[in-house]
Amino acid sequence: MIPYIDEDLQPDFESVQQPVRTYRMHLEEKRISGLLDGSEAMRQAIYKILNTERYDYLIYSWNYGSEMVELMGQPVPYVYSDIKRKITDALLRDDRITDVGDFSFSPGKGKVSVKFTVATTEGDMEIEKEVRN
Repeated sequence: MIPYIDEDLQPDFESVQQPVRTYRMHLEEKRISGLLDGSEAMRQAIYKILNTERYDYLIYSWNYGSEMVELMGQPVPYVYSDIKRKITDALLRDDRITDVGDFSFSPGKGKVSVKFTVATTEGDMEIEKEVRN
């Protein structure tokens, strides 16, 4: 038998996305003070996702962070092939991020730099990440 859904059981609320707002991290001074909102808060969230190693911290869900440590010590061609997937997987788990693309790579001595574009609810952002190999 198929259950009958009464109109009284229909949700009478609307889901509203909260604004992006967080505490400001002063990386050079190694302190946190003040608040950020909008695109700067989103840029900081992207920074935190890419610089937090997934599965290493109990306070974060296993869906939070990236898996960049695996790339350390690997040859440059391997890093090129896998870094795009790792960055995309890490960032798209945040529902405020809609797309990651336009990847470009440049090798350096002992490192690989990658530039890419992140489409968010706060607009598109150019991001650069460095991975030591």
